[in-house]
Amino acid sequence: MRLHIVTVGKPKKAYAQEGFAMFTDRLNKLHDLRTTHIPDKHNDADHILAATNKSYRVSLIINGPQLTSEELAGFMKKRELEAREVSFIIGGPDGLPTEVIEASDATLGFSKLTFPHDLAMVILAETLYRSSSINVGHPYHH
Repeated sequence: MRLHIVTVGKPKKAYAQEGFAMFTDRLNKLHDLRTTHIPDKHNDADHILAATNKSYRVSLIINGPQLTSEELAGFMKKRELEAREVSFIIGGPDGLPTEVIEASDATLGFSKLTFPHDLAMVILAETLYRSSSINVGHPYHH
């Protein structure tokens, strides 16, 4: 499966850099993964939509539907059958532009809690790895 993690900004804190790198390295063993970190100054719909091009877009938003790890695994299995790259998009600290959300094929939310921007990137990478582990029968999820 082709996965694309798109973030506005790079992880800045050491813990986030380490966590993001660890889980994206693990994801690379299960998927054709690429990451795009859009510079903070380009937190606009044109740059974000250009980065995601014709992929299946999933915008991470505060009020998006929340899935269990198993439900996300099922979602990913369905996307894999479509043989289309899936882009998971995290906006800047103020979220995503409305135009990006409207152009998305789906939206997801992590929690009703608010997380620091750096931590959201780690959570996304870990969550994708966990769901991928479920799909391949890897014991990580337990």
